[in-house]
Amino acid sequence: MSVSATPQAQAPAKASFKFPFWAQIVAGLVLGVLFGWLARSQDISWLKTTLEQVGDIFVQLLKLAVAPLVFFAILVSITNLRKVNNAARLASRTLLWFMITSLIAVGIGLAIGLLTDPGAGTGLTPADGMEPKRTGSWIDFLTGIVPKDIITPFTELNVLQIVFLAAVAGIAALQLGAKAQPVLNLAESVLELLQKALWWVIRLAPIGTIGLIGTAIASYGWDLLGKYATFTADVYIGSALVMFGVYPLLLWAVAKVNPLHFYKGAWPAIQLAFVSRSSVGTMPVTQKVTERLGVPKEYASFAVPFGATTKMDGCAAIYPALAAIFIANIFDVQLGIKEYLLIAFVSVVGSAATAGLTGATVMLTLTLSTLGLPLAGVGLLMAIDPILDMMRTATNVAGQAVVPVIVSAREGILDKEAYATASASPLDEKAEQAETPAEEKAGAPVPVTA
Repeated sequence: MSVSATPQAQAPAKASFKFPFWAQIVAGLVLGVLFGWLARSQDISWLKTTLEQVGDIFVQLLKLAVAPLVFFAILVSITNLRKVNNAARLASRTLLWFMITSLIAVGIGLAIGLLTDPGAGTGLTPADGMEPKRTGSWIDFLTGIVPKDIITPFTELNVLQIVFLAAVAGIAALQLGAKAQPVLNLAESVLELLQKALWWVIRLAPIGTIGLIGTAIASYGWDLLGKYATFTADVYIGSALVMFGVYPLLLWAVAKVNPLHFYKGAWPAIQLAFVSRSSVGTMPVTQKVTERLGVPKEYASFAVPFGATTKMDGCAAIYPALAAIFIANIFDVQLGIKEYLLIAFVSVVGSAATAGLTGATVMLTLTLSTLGLPLAGVGLLMAIDPILDMMRTATNVAGQAVVPVIVSAREGILDKEAYATASASPLDEKAEQAETPAEEKAGAPVPVTA
């Protein structure tokens, strides 16, 4: 008895020295700001170069898995719907709530923009802008869904076309039934392999944070923020209102659950999204925390990949609305009710153009071209884009987890006990194993994580 009691008594002592992942991210943010400030203030070129290379390598590692991850995640998620009762109903409800929350987000963005006039008093002129290399139009958007060949979407990382190929393959597999099972088994194995490899990359997020934040500070400094202070504040305030105002209200009023439990469970994905600036790169974490929040795995494996490529409240709703008003201010163009309705329409219908990648340039150019605003206005926002993109992506990912919880709760399939107890970091595999019923029934000691 004394031998078995000793490990139980020592477990908390070991756990107390554990450095939690969220704290590692915070430490990375602090160090990134410090190193970036040193590189800029002391003109240390080698430090700036090092920070840039560290950040680029981290982002490149995330992007490396994007194409195959999206393809196999969408393929498997579509075929998994056959395991879910009322699959068509769940899919339609998911899409409906994606649209509802996008409309609310774009409404908040427009309201803040009209109240603050973010482009006024900046000192910027149309001459400061330049047309972006990548642009979006409705023709390009519609014709660009179908790829010309199978290879190009993967080599050029055209996520929308990859989603199309995966959807076709998934629907075909459903039609074939048992004949397609060997292919589906292979797809599930490859997806697990990709997610395992991506977990290793995600563990490097604290180091990547130092490089990404440090590069932003070293490259742009605080002087640039002065010109864009109102616009930057608008994006952050608008995103915060959606993430910490609208979503909790929907969880409380519609899903009838405690919003605080959601943030305890979803926070690992939200903080990783803030750092990585990639919804698709964060997708494995988002799916894991969504499942831990009590959403059935079969449904989560559909809703989260679907949301990671189409659900963009930050990049495709709040940001384009504010950016359109900002650019209209600079170019002295008056916007009316018709233009505001067009912004809302583009935000809801065209959000797939962002496709879960870093940045929202294509979505913004799609919005500007629809409104008839100069595309050169995009160039005015490129310098500040990395700083804005952190908050935008965090909002995207929060929404991608909120909607499955809402739909599951309304359909009566949410595990409310799991929802109420979801708080462990998804990066702590030992904690995950310790939570299994088998170990609890056997009386095994449960490690305590910070």
